[in-house]
Amino acid sequence: MRFLTAGESHGKALVGILEGLPAGLNLSKEALQKELIRRKKGFGRGERQQIESDSISILSGVRFGKTLGSPISFLIENKDWSNWEKIMSIDPQDESEERKVVVPRPGHADLTGKIKYNFDDMRNVLERASARETTMRVALGATAKVFLKECGISIYSRVTEIGSVCDTTEVLDWNESRQEQVDASGVRFYNKAFEEKAILEIQKAQDEGNTLGGVFEVTALGCPVGLGSYTHWDHKLDGLIAQSFMSLNAIKGVEIGMGFESGRRPGSQVHDEIGLINSKVCYQTNKSGGLAAGMTTGQPLIVKAAMKPLSTLKRPLQSVHLENRTETQAHFERSDVCAVPSAAVIGESLLALVLTEEILKKFGGDSMQELVPRIQLWNERSRI
Repeated sequence: MRFLTAGESHGKALVGILEGLPAGLNLSKEALQKELIRRKKGFGRGERQQIESDSISILSGVRFGKTLGSPISFLIENKDWSNWEKIMSIDPQDESEERKVVVPRPGHADLTGKIKYNFDDMRNVLERASARETTMRVALGATAKVFLKECGISIYSRVTEIGSVCDTTEVLDWNESRQEQVDASGVRFYNKAFEEKAILEIQKAQDEGNTLGGVFEVTALGCPVGLGSYTHWDHKLDGLIAQSFMSLNAIKGVEIGMGFESGRRPGSQVHDEIGLINSKVCYQTNKSGGLAAGMTTGQPLIVKAAMKPLSTLKRPLQSVHLENRTETQAHFERSDVCAVPSAAVIGESLLALVLTEEILKKFGGDSMQELVPRIQLWNERSRI
């Protein structure tokens, strides 16, 4: 399986292509739209979310509600394009000085992207480097989630930290109802006792012209044993997951299971002991987060990612005007105060895309009718 996205933040549209899904998967626009709406929500989001409807169109690869096995293409039009049509014109014309960006933002792609691609206007950088691109990745990931559901795999997410507020509650009973409860929270915390504190912290940052980051957690239930492999470095599932999550804007760290905490404890407190339950061999705990040596263990797969505060501040940090070489405040571009709740939803899509590819690698099949029985048979045989 492979996928591509294209489009600029204020361009005409976002485009996505997903290739490799089997034929016969039930796929509706409504299922994808639901995930796109979830991405838009969250306390601390900016005004762009009120402008864009993120309405998706499926252009190819689906007929009568079922996938054809051919590439699936998607389109999401940017409603804000009407305000940017001249500034972001595709056709040749005199370049406008309007909205030109010559002062880079600390922490953003602006400066390095300008140097790399030899641009005079850093708008050429920030338009593609914008997290607006993740709208299409959520659409692609939503398609992958539909596929995984048919394979018996469900994916859930929550926020565990915003700023200094940390929800340490362990979630052992994920289901659709629990996810709806989390989604109903503006900060997507599982434990409502931490919700008000997080909202107050975001409000404080907003009043100060600042931004906030945090940590989110994504859990996949129902993964077959043995996705991924230990046989080569680029087959290890934990490496593939980390690469996918690190490709999300502003992510600076990824943990699986105990993650960084495992480096602070002795081995006796880190490794999952193996025992017997009803004569079946199984792990007695899940400190490894559902992965061993780059392979799924059949336990819940738990991934955490740390998101830095967004780099566009209403009270900008110091920077340099690149044309007249004077120190000044950094460029301000419309942005969010806190996007961690949205990033959690995006994380579901990222994990779904990785797991979908691994399912297809291991079990193959040109149609769902071929694939699903293979997974069911493997699940029965892999119980020892």
